Amino acid sequence: MDQGILRTYDLNPDGVRVVINWEKMVVNASIFIPCINIEEALSQIKRITAEKGWGVETKILIEDEKLGLRVWRTT
Repeated sequence: MDQGILRTYDLNPDGVRVVINWEKMVVNASIFIPCINIEEALSQIKRITAEKGWGVETKILIEDEKLGLRVWRTT
């Protein structure tokens, strides 16, 4: 499977490229990242948000019958 070129802030916890428009994520906004490998998703989210200097809260959820991670920007 060709996932293309990963950019610095792209995610790929399950080997599939997930592109997030980080510039539009304001404080109190949230995103849902459907994935199986929750630990890898958390690791990637922590790396990206630390580089941006953001605080986030995360929660493992099932939304629309899909397992994933919801991420809220707190600062």
